[in-house]
Amino acid sequence: MEVKILEERANPLLKRHEYRFEVAHATAATPSRDAVRGELSKLVKAPKDRVIVERMHARFGTAVTRGDALVYESVDAAKAIAREHILVRNGLKEKVAKGAAPAPPAGAPAPVPAPEKKE
Repeated sequence: MEVKILEERANPLLKRHEYRFEVAHATAATPSRDAVRGELSKLVKAPKDRVIVERMHARFGTAVTRGDALVYESVDAAKAIAREHILVRNGLKEKVAKGAAPAPPAGAPAPVPAPEKKE
């Protein structure tokens, strides 16, 4: 797998650098998002937990995948600015099931169950 950066833009307002990249994977299937994050982190010399792959698109019949990635200045900036589903896709956040109540913060008292009704 060979990763090549096609374009780089600094975005100081959102505390990140935005990259457009291309991955050549002639002898293998489309690489995973995690593998691309690892290769990009080596190229831009940033920790993997600050690299977020926004999108990847493999053209049908070719061994080339193009995509967009963001490299934040800190992990906190990434978690505050990036959309939740993108963080889940990149493994930086756990998915919360629909209808499930969020876990109470640490140190919070446990909820008291409602009393049972007697008929």
